[in-house]
Amino acid sequence: MRETAPRPTGEVRTFGAHELIVTKTDLKGRLTYANDVFLRISVFAEDEAIGQPHNIIRHPDMPKAIFKLLWETLAAGQEIFAYVVNLASDGAAYWVLAHVTPSFDAHGRIVGYHSSRRLPAPAAVKAAAALYERLRVEEQRLGGQAGLAASWQLLQDLLAERGQTYDQYVWEITNEGVRA
Repeated sequence: MRETAPRPTGEVRTFGAHELIVTKTDLKGRLTYANDVFLRISVFAEDEAIGQPHNIIRHPDMPKAIFKLLWETLAAGQEIFAYVVNLASDGAAYWVLAHVTPSFDAHGRIVGYHSSRRLPAPAAVKAAAALYERLRVEEQRLGGQAGLAASWQLLQDLLAERGQTYDQYVWEITNEGVRA
């Protein structure tokens, strides 16, 4: 594993519209599978990635409130679609439209998670980035758990103002463009 976490370089990487980034994790979020597209875009060798926490690609611009929503949704046994900016091991950023689902055993117990990510449309990235910036500012203003709680409340308030769930917001910016 690499000794230090990468710093964002400002470079933005992309991948083909026909490509899917696929990973699987165990219950603790440790990578158990990563496809060749993930390895290429994140600039990790397979032996560097497998067994590591999925958050090795977490970009500091991602608000914690979105990950709180993601983990709460998955813990409830539901799927989630989310816009995410990731950080490659060389410091490049890359945006994805992630579809994350729990994986179940034959008895209906969650045994891990599966994520497939597609290339998002630029207008959707712009909208998600604007929302995420507002959440991040709130997180940084208070810091720690207080910042997360404030960011979470801001997310809930902004969605309520729109009359939407996060899922509905994601599909609006994905399919219909950005509403002012």
